[in-house]
Amino acid sequence: MTPMPATAAVRVRRAELSDLDDLVALEETSFATDRLSRAQYRRHLDSETAQVLVASANHRRFLGTAVVFFRKGTQVARLYSIATSTTARGKGVGSALLDAAEHAAKRRRCHALRLEVRADNDAAVRLYERLGYQRIGHYERYYGDGADAWRYEKKLG
Repeated sequence: MTPMPATAAVRVRRAELSDLDDLVALEETSFATDRLSRAQYRRHLDSETAQVLVASANHRRFLGTAVVFFRKGTQVARLYSIATSTTARGKGVGSALLDAAEHAAKRRRCHALRLEVRADNDAAVRLYERLGYQRIGHYERYYGDGADAWRYEKKLG
């Protein structure tokens, strides 16, 4: 597979059932632990309280995904998961997915988007902070492999 050019347009849309194989494949290559299963993705695709987004270029190349949860009775959305293919990293895919997640939260009248990120994931931490997310907390041994997590929040205007 040839790398995505830095100037390629990234398109983000709501995931469909036909994306299921690509979603599961990206999940398996992106995360060693705490993975979403095929059944979980399948449920989230049809859920009123979740939105699964996919990023692509040229309407066909699957580049990344984000999963956003919405709880009834709260105006805070949660970015549960975000992943980009290795060939697409550093090329705006994560930023495009975050922008789409924020817009989805705003459409649901949420006033903030929160997330957790591995404390040792420096690239993701830099991305979140560059895009206006503020560190609001810390969880010790949060992930299945014992890694700590930072909590972040961005106020949505």
